[in-house]
Amino acid sequence: MSSVLRVLTEADLVQRADYQRERRKFAGERKAAFAVTPTRPNQVWQFDFSEFETIAGGTWRVAGVADYWSKYEFGWHWSPTANRHDAIAAVELAIVEAESMLGHPLADLCPIDPDPGEILHAVTLVSDNGGPFRSHAFATFIASRPELKHVRIKVRTPGQNGAREGAFQSLKYQGLYLEEIADQLELVPIAETFRVEFNKIRPHEHLS
Repeated sequence: MSSVLRVLTEADLVQRADYQRERRKFAGERKAAFAVTPTRPNQVWQFDFSEFETIAGGTWRVAGVADYWSKYEFGWHWSPTANRHDAIAAVELAIVEAESMLGHPLADLCPIDPDPGEILHAVTLVSDNGGPFRSHAFATFIASRPELKHVRIKVRTPGQNGAREGAFQSLKYQGLYLEEIADQLELVPIAETFRVEFNKIRPHEHLS
């Protein structure tokens, strides 16, 4: 029995003793994230991966962070993979873009809790339960950014991340699918042109 337990544990197939407690914790955080509808940018960000197959250059994955209130696209990280390193790179890209627009560090938006004197999170980053978002490396990265709080949606409920999914569909059907894209060298600038148009030329009503 001990050998079987060791093999299952190494394959991450055994639920930890605190599994149910962790599920309740995440459920509470999910509810808190949308308990009050965001009223301005940089309160809730939605994050996910999608993919696009080029004619000759294979399939490429895009990781992107969008603001839930304004629908602003902070930038897309393209890669042949969709792992924890790509997830971290996409969030870093979003932080740089947001701080460039704000003119100051994102951490400056964090409210101060007067009781313990600790900095509260400014932005709730919402993702699904994919492997990159459950990795130790991603959790460590989030922990290093006090302005961010990571919340995962309920399993098998992609609608909770619907704004992010819908924006990726807009990218594909209104941008990428209209072109014959050979490889990544053509893919990235076409996608970036669409992002600029989406954000600045025909923006969402909250942006305009």
